[in-house]
Amino acid sequence: ILMLSIGNLSGRLAWAAISDKIGRPATFHIFTFGSMAIYASLPTIIQQVVHNQSAASLGAFCGLSVAAISIFGGMYANLPAYESDLFGSKYVGANHGKMLLYSSTAAIAGPSAFLFLKSLSEKAAITDLVGKIDPVAFKDKFGCDVSSLDTLIEAKTVTISKLMEIVPPGVMDPTPFLYDTSFYTIAAAIGVGAAAHAMIRPVNPKWYEKIE
Repeated sequence: ILMLSIGNLSGRLAWAAISDKIGRPATFHIFTFGSMAIYASLPTIIQQVVHNQSAASLGAFCGLSVAAISIFGGMYANLPAYESDLFGSKYVGANHGKMLLYSSTAAIAGPSAFLFLKSLSEKAAITDLVGKIDPVAFKDKFGCDVSSLDTLIEAKTVTISKLMEIVPPGVMDPTPFLYDTSFYTIAAAIGVGAAAHAMIRPVNPKWYEKIE
């Protein structure tokens, strides 16, 4: 949490300085395309950490997590100025207020969607584990046969951790991979945002407000 907080704060400072050097459009291209690459690569890095017990992969995971949070902080630090560049400074307060409204909506809907995808992955992982377990061992452990699996999952009676106690030797715990679908979905959503941002063009002068 400390490192994420540092990433957020440093992102607000560092990305603001970078945007002054390379321009805000280029900075926001880095935000969008960079975030897409980060989230798309996390499942592979997690696999490397689990399979190889690699300190380098673990360091890459931590570094990319901090980088993602720094982009989050940098985006909020640069956005008002970028809105002013795009649409003028007169209504930047109203424009930014609308952005914060949509951002607040996303802050509610995003985690809900994230957890929903995780729950689907968890159910799929449980079903896969049950397919590798002796039905007799399953019934001895949970007091029901496999036909009651859906009910047992809903009641939280069957969990991955409990199944790992009776799986055959060599079966890998799927817990570290439950967020893979969520990460890929986030990367795809950011990709849509990156494409939309790449299509931004200057406002046609005919829409300029006339001075009376």
